[in-house]
Amino acid sequence: MNLIDKIVEAVSPSAALRREEARYKLRTVREFQNSGYDESGAARNKNSMRGWQASSKTPQEDIDRNIPVLRQRSRSLYMSAPLAVSAIKTNRTNIVGAGLRLKSTIDADFLGMTADEAAEWKRSAEREFELWAQSKFCDSTRVNNFYEIQQTACISWLMNGDACILLEYDRPTRMLPYGLRLHLVESDRVSTPHSGGNNVNLYATDPDTNNRIFNGVEVDANNRVVAYHICSTHPNSNLYARKEWKRVDAFGKKTGTPNVLMIYETERAEQYRGVPYLAPVIESLKQLTRYSEAEMMAAVINGFFTVFVKSEKGTSETGFTGVVDEEDRVSDHERNYELGSGMVVMMEPGEDIKIADAKRPSNNFDAFTTSLAKYVGAALEIPVEILVKHFTATYSASRAALLEAWKAFRMKRAWLAADFCQPVYEIFLTEAIAAGRLRAPGFFLDPLVRMAYCKAQWNGPAQGMIDPGKEVDAAEKRINVGISTRQQETIEMTGGDFEANVAQLARENQLMEAAGLLSSRAENRPEKKEQEENEEEDQDSGEENEDDESKEIE
Repeated sequence: MNLIDKIVEAVSPSAALRREEARYKLRTVREFQNSGYDESGAARNKNSMRGWQASSKTPQEDIDRNIPVLRQRSRSLYMSAPLAVSAIKTNRTNIVGAGLRLKSTIDADFLGMTADEAAEWKRSAEREFELWAQSKFCDSTRVNNFYEIQQTACISWLMNGDACILLEYDRPTRMLPYGLRLHLVESDRVSTPHSGGNNVNLYATDPDTNNRIFNGVEVDANNRVVAYHICSTHPNSNLYARKEWKRVDAFGKKTGTPNVLMIYETERAEQYRGVPYLAPVIESLKQLTRYSEAEMMAAVINGFFTVFVKSEKGTSETGFTGVVDEEDRVSDHERNYELGSGMVVMMEPGEDIKIADAKRPSNNFDAFTTSLAKYVGAALEIPVEILVKHFTATYSASRAALLEAWKAFRMKRAWLAADFCQPVYEIFLTEAIAAGRLRAPGFFLDPLVRMAYCKAQWNGPAQGMIDPGKEVDAAEKRINVGISTRQQETIEMTGGDFEANVAQLARENQLMEAAGLLSSRAENRPEKKEQEENEEEDQDSGEENEDDESKEIE
């Protein structure tokens, strides 16, 4: 306390206490301002941070405002940048491949089914779904089957940020006794009515419902998605003079089943549209593409082997303009400068040769592009070995890269299956049971029974094996220890079905046994030979023991 504080304390102790309390609060505020993030990422007085004016608003203002430009640039890179194509198609191939296949996993215990009854019901459901999925009539445009729609939806999701699928119904036919149809629409068509070009109307109000519309997504007062507004054509297209928007309810009013499936990765709360997969690396990929094109052009120009003739005379005196015509070659041999194998050319006094050498391509080209590809791959969760399809590391390093990539692939596959495949299967199953093609007691009466019938797995391409011998040995050990199953290992290693494999192997063994090939094949198996050798060794050791015992008796 200073002198003034002591005087105040003597006159009014309560006032002195208030002064001390205020001084303590002020000191606390100053200490808070000079500690924590204010000295690092939130610093405003550092030169390195002074020009960084970061500003964040709602997801609609931060994301929807930039989505049109991001989509166009992402599509441009997909059509012109090799690394961008590799990133998207590598995801498509490993997430979907030839298509995610249905594996019914109903809850037989809850439904009171025996193992045989459950197996028969699963086969029937999978058979009916395959009838619908393999037909191109399941597509409203009659272009793709269900598995090809998955591939297109996956690419659209990665390239555009989201994929929109409309669930429609048509009259069943003799070829396809189901009316469910899928209509995959371009992401740009989901837009706010009467907004065109790149100027997206971030906020609009539906005149009938008084709900807000954000980039084609209508939400109510509680921020719940209630409808989507879909344009009759691409908003930027000039092929059609008139554009009309159709309002589609997100869910059926009576059934509650979805009418629209919007597939995208959510980054922020209350986000209604997705961000393109390449958005964080658009600038890096474009600059890398420009650099590669410049190096390629320099290498092509350098391959021309351009030669310049230096002369102390002017061009008017030498008559050489840099281009030699056929007439000049015939009429004036003194001015004909040519390059040839073992050719000796006499130069005029004062003339010299200068070879154009651009020193291209650069010796650091491969190292630079590989380093930049590492940063791009890290942002996209794809190791550089898988991104550039170049494996030069050891077995352990290559396997670690493959395992790390498959963490992201499996996560995206789970999203696609949960947001697209499973809802489609549940709606299909509802139609199949309602039509009487499948029997499921209690399906429409109890939600728990419905969920028990709808349980399913969606299996896609397998991870692959770098060293099949080691992978199979490890799988066998996992099964023997009990930390995995044959069904799980079959899916992980080959993407197949263990039960189908067992049935097929039984059939093959019957055929080979009938042809008399199974016994001879079994005799030549390494396991049997090894067993016979062990038995012979045991027999020899037994005879030696008997000889020893006889000697001891004697």
